[in-house]
Amino acid sequence: MRHLICTVAELTDGGEARRFELDLAGERVPAFAQRWQGQVYAYVNRCAHIPIELDWNPGKLLDDSGQYLICATHGALYAPDSGECLAGPCAGQRLRALAVCEDGGNVYLEIESNE
Repeated sequence: MRHLICTVAELTDGGEARRFELDLAGERVPAFAQRWQGQVYAYVNRCAHIPIELDWNPGKLLDDSGQYLICATHGALYAPDSGECLAGPCAGQRLRALAVCEDGGNVYLEIESNE
């Protein structure tokens, strides 16, 4: 099953992320899709340290260098391609990754039947 997130054109490499919501175990949770080095990655928008959204401003998830996803609350840095926390209070932990695909000019969340 698929859920439309956005068009391919809405995600530029290293640009703003596209926010969306999904149902996880009956709860609506924030998520985002980010294009990084030509590939689209998606994660639940919750810091691995404290379950708060990463971005202060919607879609602004990369740090000033444009190399890492950053938690705006306490500065944890995450690898955009793996969700692994590389620096900060949750180093070694990961963001929860979500399956996405590009098809027909759109980006879709691939939903498993048990979620």
